[in-house]
Amino acid sequence: MNPELMEQLSGQLGANGLPYSIPIHPNLVHLSLGLFIMGITFDIVGVFFPLEKPFFKFLAIPVVRSNLFDVGWYNMVGAAIITFATVAAGFYEIMLADPLTDVKSAWGFEAMETMIWHGVGGVLLLGLMVGMAIWRGLQRYLWRKETVQQVQWSYLVAGLGIMFIMYVHGTLGAQLAAEFMVHNTAGGLLRLGENLHL
Repeated sequence: MNPELMEQLSGQLGANGLPYSIPIHPNLVHLSLGLFIMGITFDIVGVFFPLEKPFFKFLAIPVVRSNLFDVGWYNMVGAAIITFATVAAGFYEIMLADPLTDVKSAWGFEAMETMIWHGVGGVLLLGLMVGMAIWRGLQRYLWRKETVQQVQWSYLVAGLGIMFIMYVHGTLGAQLAAEFMVHNTAGGLLRLGENLHL
């Protein structure tokens, strides 16, 4: 970003380098991840329901297989929707980033490389999550609406693959905060020489 514009804005930025006290992107990230992971998890539980039914019965939990698939569907739709806000907040906050430039990440990347890969990965994951929600909707309402098992095995395998991509992508984001001090409030306070315990 233009240094003169950043200078104009600097008086309005807090210790984390943002015009608000708590970064929005990391909070939305965990919501996106949680919804996606729970969506795939409930679909997996739904697929293996015949094996788990005695366990649910033993615990006196009334579970119906179709309800497990309902939870998987609604979590996947929620993940696809909230990820638009997650990516938007990420790009807004990365434009205000002032990373440390004299360090390299544990993976050997510099700050700019890490930010670029994290940004590209965010857009890729947004596309994958929207694609998974569409795929899930097609299975639910067209392809498999008359079958007991609402999801295909290939869908579950793809979901697990996307979870691995999320892990790699999340590690890049964690490196931005921990190693490059991007929007890290505690790190910002330490850089300013202020007390963290106030």
